[in-house]
Amino acid sequence: LIGKRITLPLTDRTIPVVADTHVDPEFGTGAVKVTPAHDPNDFAIGQRHNLESIEVLDERGVITTHGPFQGLDRFEARSAIVAALRAEGRIVAEKRPYTHSVGHCSRCKTTLEPRLSLQWWVKVETLAKAAGDAVRDGRVAIHPADMSQRYFDWVDIL
Repeated sequence: LIGKRITLPLTDRTIPVVADTHVDPEFGTGAVKVTPAHDPNDFAIGQRHNLESIEVLDERGVITTHGPFQGLDRFEARSAIVAALRAEGRIVAEKRPYTHSVGHCSRCKTTLEPRLSLQWWVKVETLAKAAGDAVRDGRVAIHPADMSQRYFDWVDIL
């Protein structure tokens, strides 16, 4: 089937069948559907095979595409999708629960849903050094002066 297109169940979209070394044939069937816009590994597979990245979740975890599931929270949509697949006779077997790694927020413990977004980073070490140097050489003064040590504690830690 590699190189052919197949219809994605519950949608009228066709997707290409590709082979990729990331997929482990020892885990299940070795055939998986990738979601390049919502999983880092799938994103890498998508990049290697020029797959389209379609965002199906908004920033609140609500489905933004796919007809009858549009507007549902991701957790509601998952069970509704399983029910729809079952009703169409598309689920032929279910595996026992297995261990997987799903990211969770360190503060609130909610499930993280990867999304495509523009990212930016600042090389803070360079800025912190320049900020510390500006105070040390007198171009910038800390007021009140007794807060200087606290300031250096912040900028010199990097």
